[in-house]
Amino acid sequence: MNTETLALLAVAVTVAAFVQGSSGLGFALIVAPVVGILDPRLLPVFVLASMIPLNLYVAWRERASLDLRGAGWIAGARLAATPGGLALLWLIPDRSLGLFVGAATVLAAVVSLAAPAFTPGRAAYVGAGAVTGLTETATGVGGPPLALVYQHRPPAELRSTVAACFLIGEVASLGLLFATGAGNPSDLKWAAALLPAIAAGAWLSRLVHHRLDARRMRLFVLVFALVSGLVLMLGF
Repeated sequence: MNTETLALLAVAVTVAAFVQGSSGLGFALIVAPVVGILDPRLLPVFVLASMIPLNLYVAWRERASLDLRGAGWIAGARLAATPGGLALLWLIPDRSLGLFVGAATVLAAVVSLAAPAFTPGRAAYVGAGAVTGLTETATGVGGPPLALVYQHRPPAELRSTVAACFLIGEVASLGLLFATGAGNPSDLKWAAALLPAIAAGAWLSRLVHHRLDARRMRLFVLVFALVSGLVLMLGF
C-alpha cells in the first residue's frame, strides 16, 4: 500500500469513526466502498478489525443505555449466521467482491431510507442479526439492518446497542475468517496503522454526540452510502 492510499484511508477512517461515534452507524458504510475502490483485497478483514476498538469505546461510553434484551437476540442470530457469510465470501470471486459490496451497500441504504416507523420485537431482532451475520462477515458492512431496527429508539440506545452487537460479531467473524484461511491476518497491520485515525474520529464524536440530531446524521450516512455504493458498482 503506497503513501497516497494510506492517507486516503486515514481520512475515510477518521470521518467514519466520527460519524459512527456520533450517530451509531456509518463506519463500514463509509469505509467499505472506499476500501473496495482502493484495494479490495483488504475486505473484509480491514473493516472488521478497524471497528473493534471504536465499538468497544462507544459501548463503554454509553453502557447505561444498552438494550440487553435486544442485543442478546441480535448477537445470537448474528453468530448463527456467521458461517453463511463465510460461504458467501467463498462463492463470490475476488474480482466481483467490490461489485457485491457496492450492491449490498446500495440495497441496505435504500431499505433503511424507505422503511416506515415500527416497534421492534423478537422477530425483528433475530432477522437483523441474521442479515448482519451474512453481510458483515462477507463484506464488513452490517450496520443498516441494526439501524433499521433501532432507528426510532433514543440515540444513546441505538449507539450503545449497535456497538455491542457489532463488537461480538466482529470478533466472531475475524476468528472464523482466520481459522478457515478466508482472511489474511497480515491485513491487521493496516488496521493497527490507522488506530490514530480511529482515535481521532472517536474523540471528535465525544465532543458532539450528545448535541447532534441523530436522525439527520443517519440520513447523511445513508445518502453517502448510496452514492459510494453506486460509484463502486460503476467502477467494476
